[in-house]
Formats: sequence, C-alpha cells, structure tokens
Amino acid sequence: MRKIFILSFITAGFFLHAQNIGNSPYAAYGIGDVKYDNTVENSAMAGISTAYITDFTSSFNFKNPAANENLQLTSIKIEATNENNYFSSNFNNYKDNKHSTYLSNISIAFPLSNKVKFGLGYQPYSSKRYDVLVSETLADGTVKANRYRGEGTVSTVQAAVSYQISPEFALGLRTNYYFGNLHDIDELAYSNAELINGYETRNEIGNFNFTAGTTYQKKYSNDRKMTLGATATFGNTSNPQSYYTNSTYFYNGSGVKVNESIVDQVETKQDNLLPIEFSLGAGFGHTARWFVGTQVDYRKGEDLQFMGHKAQYKDSYRVSAGGWILPDANNFRNYFQRVVYRYGAYYEKGNLSINNTDINEFGITLGAKFPFKNASLNRMTGLDVAIELGKRGTKDNNLVNQNFINLKIGFNFADKWFMKRLYN
Repeated sequence: MRKIFILSFITAGFFLHAQNIGNSPYAAYGIGDVKYDNTVENSAMAGISTAYITDFTSSFNFKNPAANENLQLTSIKIEATNENNYFSSNFNNYKDNKHSTYLSNISIAFPLSNKVKFGLGYQPYSSKRYDVLVSETLADGTVKANRYRGEGTVSTVQAAVSYQISPEFALGLRTNYYFGNLHDIDELAYSNAELINGYETRNEIGNFNFTAGTTYQKKYSNDRKMTLGATATFGNTSNPQSYYTNSTYFYNGSGVKVNESIVDQVETKQDNLLPIEFSLGAGFGHTARWFVGTQVDYRKGEDLQFMGHKAQYKDSYRVSAGGWILPDANNFRNYFQRVVYRYGAYYEKGNLSINNTDINEFGITLGAKFPFKNASLNRMTGLDVAIELGKRGTKDNNLVNQNFINLKIGFNFADKWFMKRLYN
C-alpha cells in the first residue's frame, strides 16, 4: 500500500508541472524566477531553514536534510502560493500587474527509525512567463517593434534522508531531479516589412544533483539550545540541451507561424545551468517557546545560452533572519495562545546586472501555524499561513521596479502511519 501511495505521489508531481506560474520580466534572464525550497513554514521566517530543527514532531526540513531529529510522525503537506506583482518603470510610464496561484509543495515524510528519517517531495523550482513589447518610431516614420516572450517551468522531485549520529550531530542527503523546458524568443518587426526576424532559445532540462547537510545542536539544562547548520548543493549528473534558432517568418490570419526560413541554428549543452550553492546558519531558542535564527545563502552564477550567446550570470547571496514564538502550547482555554507566530526579513544581492545596475531584492515576512482543534504539543498539525511583502529591481536607467505581495497557505496532516505496531 505504501509503495502504491508513493508512486501516485511522484506521478502527481509530473502532472502538476504544467501549472501556470506567473512572474516578472526579470525572469527572462537565466533559469527564471527560482521558487524552490519555499515551504510556508520556512517562508514565514524569511527562508530560515539551514539551522532550523523544529521543536515539534510533525514537520520535515527538506532544505537541510540533516535537521530532522524530532520527526516522529508521518507528515503530509499540501501547500499553495498566490503571487501578486506590481510593476512600474520610467520608460514610457510603464505600469502593469500580474497575479497567479499555483500548487507550490506536496510532500510526505516519516521516520524509518529513531535515528533515520525520510522525506519525498515535489515543488516547482523556477518559472518564466513574460511578454514585453517595445516599439520605436524611426526618422523615416517606420515603426520598429521588439517583442520579448518567454514561458516554461522547471520542477523538481526530491528524496531526502537524515541520520542522527549522536545527540548533537546529524547528517543528511537530498537527491533532486529537475525536469522541464524553458523557451525565450525575441521577435524584430518593421511596419514596412512583411517578414519577422525571430531569435529563439529552448532549454530542455532533465538531470539530478545532490544536497548534503549537517547540523550541530547544543542543549542546555534550562531548555535553551543553540543550533548550527550547513548545506552544499553540487554534482549535476547531465548537461541540459540548449537549442538556438535564428529564422524569418510571418504569421497568418490565425496567428500561426508560416513560411519559416532558418538563418542559423545551434545546439549546445549547458554545463552549469543548475549552479553550486552553499548555506550557513545559526540559531538559538527555548524548547517549545521561541526560536530566532539567521543564515547566509550563496549561489554561484550559472551559465545559460540566451539568444545564441553564452551568458554568465553573477554570483549572488542572500542574508536572512527570522524566527517564531509560541505563547503557551498547553493553554486550551485561549486558542490564540497555542498559535505559533513567525516573522522574518531578508536581503538578496541578485545575479543580474542590467544597464550597469544590480537587480536586488528585499522583503519582510509574517506567518502563523493555526493548530487543529485537538492538536497537542506532540502532534502539532494544522494550517500554515504566510505573507511576504517585498521589492525587486529599480526604476533607475529605465529598468522595472517590482513590488510584490505573496500569500501562502498549507495544510500539514500528521499521524502514526507506516509504523509497525508492537501489540495488536
């Protein structure tokens, strides 16, 4: 029965890959907007996860697969995200907004023994969906138009295992399989010409890499504890294919491309599409009362074929801090005393530099876990919610400023499934 369930779970991930996930014009560059490792619980704390070992028995940490000492129940999570982006630019007083809602996480995790924990999950990794038209009237009255379009999603299925070496130390390993297609096209047209010149790039992705993690947690006699954590993502097992086509054509009355003539066509392999990543984190807290942590994430700049040229993107880093507080887990007279309140803030130095301007991002996050009516401290199941408010980019040098409000919601169901009974 368990094998059938897991097989169905993986199949669901492949079907969900076809979701319509919207994002910003900055997704035109590189692999798109990265959305991976974005569970509601971690998002509400600005992404804090590397040195975060939950105090409760019903949650699995995929970001750092070593941080799962306390998982004792089978946990099933189903989560969704609603993105609301608001764009503005000084170029032609551009203003626009885009909204999208999608299933952002499905996972199942359970203990194999007191020391070994296992998790299986699906998430969208990155996406791009943009359509930008830039027109210009030349001196002779001819209208020149550039239309930039892109779409596609890269998703991942991951399996993670953690092993508690000692009461203080743990190791973990996660394998990630990425699959999907990304498509970009730049079309150049003139009002006095029938043919359109199109520059198209397609990236076909299907490969594995791995995330190794470790944690150290020192517990003190007054229920305080200090946690340190680190992760590294490495080891692409294949080189995704990239196809570039330069052609001329026009569209018929039905919007179908006809009379296409190939000018140039190149097929290459990407050797650094999914880059190396590192993360370091530290946290301090009081068992079942509060926690505060911080972490630094580093991502090596990836290589990607874009319009026939190999583009090198800059290294990036992200600094975040956040935590949670639980007023009184055993107060069954006042429900809101049993709610876990989460908070955080982050700054990200992005990998894009356009018109000699860095595209950076910062945001603040808030969230909560609302436990189900009969949930206890040892079975903290319930409804997770998070809100993220932030800003990306700038209006300087005719670039686009992006303000966003992202809403996230998820259900965590936990029970003692898949465990052998000692007595009938």
